[in-house]
Amino acid sequence: MAPVQTTKMSNFRWVICALLFLATTVNYMDRQVLSLTWKDFIAPEFHWTDADYGTITGLFSLFYAIANLFAGKFIDWMGTKKGYLIAIFVWSTGAVLHAGCGWAAMTIEGYDSIEALRMVQAGSDAAVAIATISVWLFLSCRLILAVGEAGNFPAAIKATAEYFPAKDRAFSTSIFNSGASVGALAAPATIPLLARAWGWEMAFIIIGVLGYVWMGLWMWLYEKPRQNKRVNQAELNYIEQDIDIAEVQDRTAEKEEKAIPFFQCFSYKQTWAFLVGKFMTDGVWWFFLFWAPAYFSDQYGYTSDSTMGILLIFTLYFIVTVLSIGGGYLPKYFVEKKGMNPYLGRMRAMLIFACFPVLGLLAQPMGAISAWWPAILIGLLGAGHQAWSANLFSTIGDMFPKSTIGTIVGLGTMTGGLGSMAINMGSGQFFTWAAAQGEAFSFFGFDGKPAAYMVVFCICAVAYLIGWCIMKALVPKYKPIVVE
Repeated sequence: MAPVQTTKMSNFRWVICALLFLATTVNYMDRQVLSLTWKDFIAPEFHWTDADYGTITGLFSLFYAIANLFAGKFIDWMGTKKGYLIAIFVWSTGAVLHAGCGWAAMTIEGYDSIEALRMVQAGSDAAVAIATISVWLFLSCRLILAVGEAGNFPAAIKATAEYFPAKDRAFSTSIFNSGASVGALAAPATIPLLARAWGWEMAFIIIGVLGYVWMGLWMWLYEKPRQNKRVNQAELNYIEQDIDIAEVQDRTAEKEEKAIPFFQCFSYKQTWAFLVGKFMTDGVWWFFLFWAPAYFSDQYGYTSDSTMGILLIFTLYFIVTVLSIGGGYLPKYFVEKKGMNPYLGRMRAMLIFACFPVLGLLAQPMGAISAWWPAILIGLLGAGHQAWSANLFSTIGDMFPKSTIGTIVGLGTMTGGLGSMAINMGSGQFFTWAAAQGEAFSFFGFDGKPAAYMVVFCICAVAYLIGWCIMKALVPKYKPIVVE
């Protein structure tokens, strides 16, 4: 019989959860500073084209994907406290270093002021040289940012496992993970205004410094539950309620479970189904994440620091945040109410979510009526993606033994990064080319760059349905992998 509690339980685990939420919010905002400042603040100084920005966003996606392959192992090796500190120090430093790219480009190219860089004739050899060196400088900073940011989720999930019993982990994870949505909403409301008031450099510095502030709080407050003086015995008993003989036996069984060798993973259709799902769709999310502010500036004249520009981006991500919550309910309904097996229920739900992005076909045409229509329709597309993505990850647990899940997730992250690199770099090159072509390039009644946006929107709209069809063809029914 468990001992009767006579002391009121402390609730320090929720302080840790709040810290994880703040870290995730800062993580997302650091990533968004460039997309919200490049078009209206940075590009005029460095003479960037859409192709230059596409190169930066595409390679950042690749850097982040590669870093994710190693981030979890690094956090396990360093431990939660040190690992998280190192991760946020690296990404915050990478964020702050962006602010020095202007000074570095000016010094390398031999100019005496940033204004002198701006005044160089567009299209000249000097302008091309400035653009080239600045792109490489920003890429260096994005590499540092990507390596650090890859550590956020492995560290946060590990901290959650340390501070919450199994029955509370899903709830606590949903709380800290909501930091991504809050960051998406906070970024357009703050970053362009900081850039307009104090310059784009200060936007990077201020958001980056938030990470250093968080480090101080983490060092002060975090210790493992048994070593943390803020956790009383009652709370410790609650946190460790799962630690019993049965759990130890389960953990031992997991350790003894035979893992699938790395290269053997590629022999299974289930692996390729997941990789196809990631490759076809991750890039769509990253495209709108990186290009939406430029789209509203290019097509409708609403700069990222204008009231209308801020409201459009805020509305887009508000729709994503609110509607994507239903992503976890629909497969549960199919499984519990309709009696489907988990894989079939998830695939049915994913087919429904794959139809949301088709609305993207209407974004450009409806934009002729009002810029609000693209914001709403892209928001619905984004909500569909988030719901799709959550269920796509869940298919791994349906099909693969626990010993191999980490490997498959890493492969999928890499594949999704390759897809993101392709669509972002390709779109940048395409937009630059289409703008130069003008009326010579037409598509669905649009000319020049608007026509190019329409082409990319069409690709994004059908990517999920194509991905779903390929996945269904590869794995038509529930077929878990059994390792003998």
